Amino acid sequence: MAKDSKGYTLLFASAVCVVCSVFVAGSAVSLRERQEENRILDRQTKVLTVAGLISADAESTREQVAELFGSRVRPIVVNLSTGETVHCEEGEAASEDCVDTTSFDAEDEISGPDTSREMPDHAENGIRAQIPRIPDRAMLYHVLADDGETVDSLILPVHGKGLWSTLYGFLALDAQDANTVKGLIFYQHAETPGLGGEVDNPTWQGHWSNPERPIRILDEEGNVAVEVAKNARGNHQVDALSGATITSNGVTYLLRFWVAEDGYGPYLNQFREERGAS
Repeated sequence: MAKDSKGYTLLFASAVCVVCSVFVAGSAVSLRERQEENRILDRQTKVLTVAGLISADAESTREQVAELFGSRVRPIVVNLSTGETVHCEEGEAASEDCVDTTSFDAEDEISGPDTSREMPDHAENGIRAQIPRIPDRAMLYHVLADDGETVDSLILPVHGKGLWSTLYGFLALDAQDANTVKGLIFYQHAETPGLGGEVDNPTWQGHWSNPERPIRILDEEGNVAVEVAKNARGNHQVDALSGATITSNGVTYLLRFWVAEDGYGPYLNQFREERGAS
């Protein structure tokens, strides 16, 4: 076959495509395990960061993160409707009554028709945050104090719609009252850089962990009051992102949903009662 013929050109192009496809597919398969490890590492780093155990610009090694996370963070699986913990205790085998935290998959839980339910009409903030389904169970984290026993912080995974994307992050609450915010961080989103993407700005994140003006999710009557708003004032509001009204509103809606009755509310109420917090 002549090299300048159409047949040769098509055959050569097809061969190149096949070789490239095999190479790309092989790379994806071979790197899948490393990608999952990196995903877990990133989530653990974000939990430690929002808990104040490491700084956002810290260059911690994989081993340091794993060791700190393993010694200071305890995964807790809860039934969102009742607020009861449903994870297996150490040495307990997984069963219908308890969940193994090492194999719990939050994404499968929220997407499965048998492990989640549709957002109810009364959950206005959840609807506005465009969260289509509520999982029956969710995993949050207890961050332990230096003594390795006392719970210092509660880390709640949260998510909801911004302008262009779903924002996934962690909300940290002080375990003393399960009401005072210690930090908010997002680990995945596709908001506009310089606008909604400013949710990653350390200055804006710092408003959520400012000891001089602590932010509280509930007001004095126990109603959910946390809000991202223009000209923020008081202890329930954080300044909105400049030029990113929809993203700011999205953060308000998602936070208000996840700390309320259809989110972690029942668990937080039980935790406060056990702690004797008002």
